[in-house]
Amino acid sequence: MMAILFCFLLPMRISAIVITHNEQANIGDCLKSLDFADEIIVVDSASSDKSADIARGLGAQVLVTDDWPGFGPQKNRALALARGRWVLSLDADERVTPALRDEILSAISRASGPRVYRFARQSRYCGQFMRYSGWSPDWVLRLFQRGTARFSDDLVHEKLVFTGAVGDLKSPLMHYSFPDFESVLDKANRYSTAGAQALRAKGRRASLWGAIGHGVWAFFRTYVLQRGFMDGQLGLALAISNAEGTYYRYAKRWLMLRQEQSS
Repeated sequence: MMAILFCFLLPMRISAIVITHNEQANIGDCLKSLDFADEIIVVDSASSDKSADIARGLGAQVLVTDDWPGFGPQKNRALALARGRWVLSLDADERVTPALRDEILSAISRASGPRVYRFARQSRYCGQFMRYSGWSPDWVLRLFQRGTARFSDDLVHEKLVFTGAVGDLKSPLMHYSFPDFESVLDKANRYSTAGAQALRAKGRRASLWGAIGHGVWAFFRTYVLQRGFMDGQLGLALAISNAEGTYYRYAKRWLMLRQEQSS
């Protein structure tokens, strides 16, 4: 009885938060890599698969929402449920390695230091971890003291909003982003739609020629400036898919404007 009471009195150090939508292929491995967290919170956007059930089976606190407000607002919903002194935010297709886990525990045990930490993420594209193409090193902000930061309200490509210094943790965060080309096409479609909606929310306009120009620039930046050619044939494939996703985002915004003008 005293042991149970002592556990309840211990301060909660780390809350891990994850948002999901139809992530049954990823969520299990993600949550297993977070077994060092004091609590795991999953906010699921009405998945039609077993994402929520898998998360509950692994001991996570699960909140299912009927709507999809965008990545930033959904992550803030998860953040509002966190009780730990530190918050670790992961995407369902990310994994904490044992080495990174040890660095995280060491960082939060210090009496003083940064209140926000970033990780060097390594991302996998169709079976290959990319060493260039703007994907390595891909520094992402994932660990912060609760109350010192929040997520922006962006529908897609949300940011962590905070003040103060940022610390670096060197061990990689593994990102299994695109297992196959079907997932590349699916994400390009979903993200370009969300991106077009974000452009509309900001009052940004677009044209067909502008969409083409943005796509060409995305290819040049990925393949040439970020040395995607060093990643071999998949580096070329990634540069093309980046170009397509960027083109689709601005083309969809252009089509929105045409529909608004004709209505």
